Amino acid sequence: MIVSPLRIPGCLKIFPKVMVDERGDFIKTFVESEFQRNNLLTVFKEEYFSRSYKGVLRGMHFQIPPFEYVKIVSCLSGSVRDVLLDIRIGSPTYGDFEILELNGNEAISLYLPAGIAHGFISLSEVAVVSYKVNTEYAPEFDCGILWNSFGLDWGLEKPIISTRDEGFISFNDFKSPFRYKAG
Repeated sequence: MIVSPLRIPGCLKIFPKVMVDERGDFIKTFVESEFQRNNLLTVFKEEYFSRSYKGVLRGMHFQIPPFEYVKIVSCLSGSVRDVLLDIRIGSPTYGDFEILELNGNEAISLYLPAGIAHGFISLSEVAVVSYKVNTEYAPEFDCGILWNSFGLDWGLEKPIISTRDEGFISFNDFKSPFRYKAG
């Protein structure tokens, strides 16, 4: 397992150990000792996945304190354009976003600290995205940033998006409760 920092502080790309033979692939996505060696959380409270058709946009999601979460995201099948938005006051990348392509063939995971809004758009006919979070879902603390309010061109004029996601507050109107902690 290789852990590599992204441009946004605290966000990491995790390259799993992949074993390939004539039967296919075997991919080890979590090793507690490797996570501990890299000072990453090892206890998660929920794990779930979504299936999204081509052109579906999900985002930009997070939970606010006291139910904020660290999130691990992986694309298990298909491909997505994954987007991270830093909403931590005081961060050197506050308001900046980072775009990565995730797909089931590479099996790369993203490790996102609290204060990162997350979303993606499905590029394949069907994309399966897995999530692990360190807090349980708390509907009254569930939040999001409006997908088209922070300067990103998603590459689609009319994505398929939920009413919930269309109703999120714009980035400029959002009063962030997140504070960046260096180191």
